[in-house]
Amino acid sequence: MATRIREKANARKTGADKRPRAIARYVRISSRKVKIVLDLIRGKSVTEARAILSFTPKAAAPVALKVLESAVANAENNLDLTQDTLFVAECYANQGPTLKRFRPRAHGRANRILKRSSHITVVLDSVK
Repeated sequence: MATRIREKANARKTGADKRPRAIARYVRISSRKVKIVLDLIRGKSVTEARAILSFTPKAAAPVALKVLESAVANAENNLDLTQDTLFVAECYANQGPTLKRFRPRAHGRANRILKRSSHITVVLDSVK
């Protein structure tokens, strides 16, 4: 069954995306709310995206700023890129696991409360 494991691993490694990225997993904000903030910085330069996120009055803005800073640090330390040439190539928020809780209601009933989480990804690229 496990044929050509090394060849497949090498093919995955050579075809992997070499752009700097950062991922924040299990963030306790709904992905719908995070996507609104990420739409503001997609395609912008890093300095412009930092300015936008620092002045955005949404709960997801500080988290997105932290992920952006982590991606910039990954680009500088791991790939020797300067932050002046970087821009936000991709940014998206996927749905994470949902915590199910119950809230007591009238007449002995209970309603389900869904506490959603998300995985936030920021991918940078350099201007050629």
